[in-house]
Amino acid sequence: MSGVVDSVQAKAQEVAKEDYDRAKALINDAAKSGSYLYPIKGIFYFLSHRSLWKPLLQKLAPIVTLSVGVVTGMFFFTYVPQLALMTFVNGPLAVLTTAVLVLNESSAVISFLSRNFVMQDALLDTFDGTLVSRDATNLVSEGRELKSGRDPIQRLGKILKNPFQRFSPKALIRYVMYLPLNFIPVVGTVAFIILQGRSRGSTVHDRYFQLKRWSASQKVQWLSEHVGPYSAFGILATLLEMVPVASVFFSFTNAVGAALWAADIENKETEMTDGTAPGLREAAKKAE
Repeated sequence: MSGVVDSVQAKAQEVAKEDYDRAKALINDAAKSGSYLYPIKGIFYFLSHRSLWKPLLQKLAPIVTLSVGVVTGMFFFTYVPQLALMTFVNGPLAVLTTAVLVLNESSAVISFLSRNFVMQDALLDTFDGTLVSRDATNLVSEGRELKSGRDPIQRLGKILKNPFQRFSPKALIRYVMYLPLNFIPVVGTVAFIILQGRSRGSTVHDRYFQLKRWSASQKVQWLSEHVGPYSAFGILATLLEMVPVASVFFSFTNAVGAALWAADIENKETEMTDGTAPGLREAAKKAE
């Protein structure tokens, strides 16, 4: 019997070491790439480039109306039922944790509805406009017509390729599946943010991959070799978009940050381009 116990303990230690080494490698990759800085860079770049405000300002009225309606409705219909459940888990803190949970849920609903039905084209314009402002016009011209001029947003013409789906139920289903983790104090919330961030990170460069004409296999290869950097970006982007009221603003700054990151990858100004990217570029050119 003791031999079986020892064997199980040894196996558990082996698995734990493997997971630790894998997590350490992912964190190191993320740290070297500096990807976690791009959501912050996106905020400052957006604020310092007034021309990039136009897509957000054009959608501001419907977004504010949607946000107020969703938050009000969520608190009216879901706060008390969830408070009753959270009281058993968090005790006196349930009043606060339930409010945070409802706000997180509201942010998810607002983000889902606005991204799919209100500001989809505005986010695309923001991403492309940021690339144009970084002189990546040859790249952007692969996905839309470009006009002459200095204003990067005004230069954006007819969209030739649109990478965004009009309705993406998987993201909402995944969010609902992971939501119960928030009932576990601290650890559950952290796990929820990490899972959401990793999922979010894998989609931030969909437009960039499309403009590069990468095949599905090339995208999978690139993402699998850079899980750490994309997870780090996704986690911070998720945290920012969970901020009540400001979530929509951060959706736009995150689009800017993703475009800045793409521009740096394109210019081989990140650690990530020392390895895989050149090979993928050559493969992409051969496929054209």
